[in-house]
Formats: sequence, structure tokens, C-alpha cells
Amino acid sequence: MKKIKETEKGFYGCFWPMEGSRNCMIAMLGDDCEDYMARSAVKWMQKKFQVNVLTLSPGHKDYSHHNLPIETVGAAIAYGREQGMERFAIVGASTTAMFALTAASYYSDITLTIALSPCDFIMEGFYRGKRDGMEEWPGEGESTLSWEGKPLPYLPFVYRHPEYGEKIKTQARLGKDMAASSWLFNDSEKAHPLKEEEMIKVERIRGRVLMIGASDDVLWETARYIRRMMKRLKKRDHTCRVKAVLYEHGTHFVFPEGMVKTMLPIGGELITRLFAAGRQYPKECRQTRIDIDRQISRAVRAWTR
Repeated sequence: MKKIKETEKGFYGCFWPMEGSRNCMIAMLGDDCEDYMARSAVKWMQKKFQVNVLTLSPGHKDYSHHNLPIETVGAAIAYGREQGMERFAIVGASTTAMFALTAASYYSDITLTIALSPCDFIMEGFYRGKRDGMEEWPGEGESTLSWEGKPLPYLPFVYRHPEYGEKIKTQARLGKDMAASSWLFNDSEKAHPLKEEEMIKVERIRGRVLMIGASDDVLWETARYIRRMMKRLKKRDHTCRVKAVLYEHGTHFVFPEGMVKTMLPIGGELITRLFAAGRQYPKECRQTRIDIDRQISRAVRAWTR
């Protein structure tokens, strides 16, 4: 794979060209545009779909998400146009699934959006690192995303530092999960009922949309959020073709089996065994990943036709 890192084009990322293709997938997978997960995703996508891939991240090994400019996606699209790209897709997982859906609602150039374990609202910004024994803490007056220099309206976290991190640690310990934060989000939504301006405007997205989630996700209730987005679309005019795929088992890491096998050639189930549900239902989680592979393959092939 050949990579070209761009730091002065309005975004931080790497461009991975595929000779003969005019299709570009903007991928926000992993914590850095060239970390192991990002590289594995590129390898899997290019082998399977023969597409150009542009990996994005907030910055070099920057695991925080606060006031990230949506315009970085627009800048990435502009760069792709300069390289001769004609069609653009975007894929994100977890927090970046929220970013992918939001960006697609702003840029009509994106004609395929894949969101893995998304939420349906903009969440408050957060930082990651080390602070008072905590690895994550909320921003103060910061959204996860911004537009034209202003933070987007967001669901504020009901807990502040250090209680925020303590709640996450407690839930993970009690559930025997690597990470868990659904209490945080549910309690935040109870304390601050979501407002329309905080919701992702999925009805503005063009082209195809594929949303995937599992009911045993303990980071947040993505199945509920996906159902809420589908309900929203029924009430609003839209042109996008949306498919929501929900599984009983799969954990927060609803990745396609082929991509997981690329990352972990031996012991691919380790990615879901980080969660109690993954250890309890390994066969079911594997079947979920296999079906996700099929679902994503169908969506991408329909988009590239």
C-alpha cells in the first residue's frame, strides 16, 4: 500500500490510491489515520472493493473528540477531486459513526454512508489521556463537532470530571467489560431530554445509508438510536435509501469478519471477547461479523456499479 499523508489540506489523513478506480472511501476507523486498525481497514477494502481510501483522524495519535470541524471532510473530498475521484463514500464506527452520519448530512458529494454502532445525536466533546487517574473526561462547553467555527448543539454529559470517568470504570468493572458507558448516556438523556437541534439530520443524507448495530452494545444503546433514526426518516421527506441492520449479539465492535481477520488472522474473536457478551456468545458474534461482511459488500458493490 502506498500512502500520502496530508497535513496542509485542511484535514489530517492518509490517501491510499488504487490504480484504475475513481471511487473513494473516506474511512474514520481507528484512533489514527495510519494505525494498525486503519491500515487493516484499507487493506481489506482495497482487496475486496478495489477502491481508493482516504483515512482521517483528528490528529496524530489524538484520541480526543472535541469541536472537530465537519469541514475536514469537505477538505478531504476536495483533495479527492484533485486526485481524480468521482464518487465518495464515508464509513465510521462508534463516535466516528456519529461524525460520518453528520458529515454526510452536510455534503451531498457523499453517496454512500456506512455507520457502525452510531448514535443519533451529537454528544458533548471529550478528552482522552491521563488526568487525576482517569483516561477520559468531558469537555467544558465543547461539542464533539463544529461547523464554521461554532460547536454544534450537543447532549451534555450529566456527570463531570472525575465522576464521569468513575461511572465508566464502575460499569465496566461490574459488567466485566473492557469499556462500558451506557449508564452515562442514559442518565444524561434523562437529565437533559434531547432537543431537535442536537439530533443528526439523517434525512439530509444523499444516496445509500447502511446503519449497523447490536442490542448487546454496552457503550451506548445503538440499537435504540438506530430505531429512532428510522422512525425519524418515516416522518420526514428524504431521498436517501436507508437500510438498518440490527443484531442481538455483536457487541460495540460490529466490524465485518474480513476486516477482523485482516487485523487478527488468528483469534479474530478476540475483538468481541473484550466484552462479557462476546465471551458468552462467541459463535453468535462471529455469525454477526460474517453477515456484516455481506451487508457492507452488497452496499459497496451497489454504490460502485
